[in-house]
Amino acid sequence: MTSAKARVAANVVLASAGVAAAYVVLTTPSLRRLAVRAARLWLGVGVPGYLMAETRKAWLESGRPA
Repeated sequence: MTSAKARVAANVVLASAGVAAAYVVLTTPSLRRLAVRAARLWLGVGVPGYLMAETRKAWLESGRPA
């Protein structure tokens, strides 16, 4: 098996596992609630934190005084 075919096979296996996991999460109410809570936490903390860090980095690189 060539490297390219092995890579395609690995990608197919990973995609199948991802679809199966998503199906289980979406069809199990307790896991669905957990996933929604985790998404809210990530969107509420992770994204604003990243945006603040990038804004600060851009401000410092621009050379403007604080």
